[in-house]
Amino acid sequence: MRNKFVVIDLETTGNIPKKGDKIIQFAAVVIENGKITEKFSSLINPKKSIPIFIEELTGLNDDMVKDAPLFSEIAEKVMTLLNGAYFVAHNVLFDLSFLQEELIQSGQEGFFGPVLDTVELARILYPTADGYKLSDLAERENLNHDRPHQADSDAQVTAELLLILLERLTSLPITTLKQLAHLSGGLKSDLQQLLDELLVNKVETVESLSETIEIFKELALKRIPNHIRLPAEDKEYRFPASEAEKIELVSQAFEAFEKRTGQFTMMDTVYQALQSENHAVIEAGTGVGKSLGYLLPCAYFSRKNRHPIVVSTHTIHLQEQILKNEIPLLAKLLPFPLNTVLLKGRNHYLSLEKFHQTLADDNDNYDTGLTKMQILVWLIETETGDRDELNLSSGGQIFWNKIKNEPAIFLQDEAWQERDFYLRAKRKAEVADIIITNHSLLLSDIKGEVAILPEFSYAIIDEGHHFEKAASQFFGHTLDYLSTRLLLGQFGLYEQKQLFYELEKLIDSVPRKSEIRTTSTKVNQLMADLIFEMDEFFQLIALFARAKMANKKGVNRAKIRFSPNDEAKEKKALVHSAERFAFLLKDLNSEISERLEWIKNESNSFSRIEENKLEEILSFQIELTELRDTVINSFLKITNDVKWIEIDIRSPQNVTTFMVQPTSVAGKLDEQFFQLKKAVVFTSATLTVNKSFDYFIKEMGLDPVSTVQLNIPSPFAYNQQVQLLIPEDLPEINTVSLDDYVISITEHIITIAEATKGRMLLLFTAHDMLKKTYELIKESGFLHDYAMIAQGITSGSRTRLTRNFQRYDKALLLGTSSFWEGVDIPGEDLSCLVIVRLPFSPPDDPLTEAKCQLIEKRGGNSFSEYSLPEAILRFKQGFGRLIRTESDRGIIVVFDKRIVTTKYGKAFLKSIPPVPINRGKMDELVEIIQSWL
Repeated sequence: MRNKFVVIDLETTGNIPKKGDKIIQFAAVVIENGKITEKFSSLINPKKSIPIFIEELTGLNDDMVKDAPLFSEIAEKVMTLLNGAYFVAHNVLFDLSFLQEELIQSGQEGFFGPVLDTVELARILYPTADGYKLSDLAERENLNHDRPHQADSDAQVTAELLLILLERLTSLPITTLKQLAHLSGGLKSDLQQLLDELLVNKVETVESLSETIEIFKELALKRIPNHIRLPAEDKEYRFPASEAEKIELVSQAFEAFEKRTGQFTMMDTVYQALQSENHAVIEAGTGVGKSLGYLLPCAYFSRKNRHPIVVSTHTIHLQEQILKNEIPLLAKLLPFPLNTVLLKGRNHYLSLEKFHQTLADDNDNYDTGLTKMQILVWLIETETGDRDELNLSSGGQIFWNKIKNEPAIFLQDEAWQERDFYLRAKRKAEVADIIITNHSLLLSDIKGEVAILPEFSYAIIDEGHHFEKAASQFFGHTLDYLSTRLLLGQFGLYEQKQLFYELEKLIDSVPRKSEIRTTSTKVNQLMADLIFEMDEFFQLIALFARAKMANKKGVNRAKIRFSPNDEAKEKKALVHSAERFAFLLKDLNSEISERLEWIKNESNSFSRIEENKLEEILSFQIELTELRDTVINSFLKITNDVKWIEIDIRSPQNVTTFMVQPTSVAGKLDEQFFQLKKAVVFTSATLTVNKSFDYFIKEMGLDPVSTVQLNIPSPFAYNQQVQLLIPEDLPEINTVSLDDYVISITEHIITIAEATKGRMLLLFTAHDMLKKTYELIKESGFLHDYAMIAQGITSGSRTRLTRNFQRYDKALLLGTSSFWEGVDIPGEDLSCLVIVRLPFSPPDDPLTEAKCQLIEKRGGNSFSEYSLPEAILRFKQGFGRLIRTESDRGIIVVFDKRIVTTKYGKAFLKSIPPVPINRGKMDELVEIIQSWL
């Protein structure tokens, strides 16, 4: 790259230059001919005081800038630096708007040359990155970023990042660069200018494509060899039955091999269950190494019997871990090759043909254009075409719906089929030994929908404690306002120029031999009625919920049971609206079908773009039918399912969902799954309650007599690694108001945080209590030098919040539901876990209430049969967050005194590994914390 680039970073007193915010630090790094040639930085006197939050963020204060030059004193130098250069910044519009304002105020002309945004460039060139913050990208590229939020450090790192991005850009195939240039007109950056210059230079040289890339119909794709199963050898490979054989086998793959007796026991049990065709449940504590504990026997069994084994997990995270870590390890151990494939639902995969069609569209918005550019770069590196690899914006996700893989009627070009990601994954699955998938895909196979998985009789279900909940959701229905509005918006009114408009254009393009029965005006009116009825329908759902919430003061988010026996007038109005809504959906579907039938009869050939539109309309029709079925099943059919509304009354339009789930899935799973499969093995670190599998087996619908049961305790020495503390100077949780309880625990949290120097994970059972605690800690000011990261308050996914927590020396991480499990923070990054209350489901939770009513009806005790075991399993999951390796040490504090003051509290303590328990006032416990840590 022979151009000159000037990378700028500014620190400022705020975000809006037009409102008087000023620059307090300026830094520039000049790059010429691919090398850094000059650096310049200066503090700036803003002639106003620096706000506290800016001081905390940047470390710059009033004293530091009082003797610094005014911006006008360096303005000329800035203009000299920028002369003939690209202006580059990380989020360029922010820096440019500030600089323009200051330059013009200093009597300069301002900058009007080309600009580049490294955020935008990184989004395009690293389509699979976890995040695009400067610190995230610096970490990804191993760049030293020692002083974030100081202009000179940020500018240096941005310049180093730019050099890497430019190198990446120049290495792209010419085909990809041409398409990127065509799409780059709508960007914030002047990337088009840079790409045009680059292409001029590239075209002069003959391109030698890497062996890993092929060009197909103007798309540069990663070349993927067709996987064909290796021919079966006659050689028999015997499963290593004795401990000595296993040690010999497993030690090959580990430099420092430690014998894990529990893991070997698990291998034997899994192999025996598969061999003798028995279902099994195996609880394997943290550190047992359960993934290898089932994968090794699966490999030998599959090899010997030529039967595929399906391994199902609940989370994408575990699937990735198995693929990236465990499978390569397994390959080192095995004396034979193993075919493994990850299989997801069809619409997880890109349709190359549809994507290729969209490249001809010219009316892209910003998000769509950027997403297309991301996908073009991704195509030269992806082997799977799996959407989960991409980091898409919300607008990008909407575009994905246009290009996702779906059954096609018009688009069936065989040349594309050869390279179709979904069909390739299915072909690989048909010859695989081990197929990795998720619970919902496995369940769709059970439900007898379009089978994606090949025929199988053996399955391992990891994260098995989630399977019942996944099955409940799968056998149920969900109806929410946003998705419904988005779906109907895809078709739209005629004047909105969506699919309805496209359909009418197709009709107009056909030389007419016969007239269509219904005019477009009538269909447009039908669509308008349908949109009106949809709004009415969801307003009535919210009205019903509000009426039920009238006595719940101060509650914003709630779950409201919808009972078939309810006589409320709001319910009757809602059911009538559901009837009208279902009729209108049926009418619209009929009109679309008639139009499509007419087009098929009247026209024999379509252009590729027309075929694409017809596919989109057919796809919309399928979703419309599903929507109507959901409305009918939810409101117009009498079933034994539990029905409820989830609502946030502060924004009912956005957060109104109607849920339907069966009270029990045991019968369905037994009949449709366990009776049809030869061996299903469940495993997890949390399946037993008080050392018994009874609760899990009953919820699943397994036969307690024939199911093999094995409990393998963790090899960790918990009694030497953990101290469990229970403060006695807290009120009983159910005897005081929420506000009083929050005040009490906040004092204790501050005390514990100071004693442990942070590194704390706090687990709550309700977001309301979490939010109030977070606000009170902040208000107190006692922990002002601690990073406070809270789910639902600090933005980001669970993974991102956990990663941010690990970055700080002194930090508190507050989480609810999803943080009770799946959070893995080994070593000193986490030294204290606080369980704020025992995780019982609220008694008025609709599903809990329905399950309890069912148990009471048949004469059982709902507390001991359902509420208590469910809470114990969640408690075990929470407990398991602290000790992740054999060298971890830490403190667990349980604020809920019921764990020692009630009879049932003992069941919680008996369900976790034995650990020393300390009870006392907080100041006594602090001494234990300090001496222990």
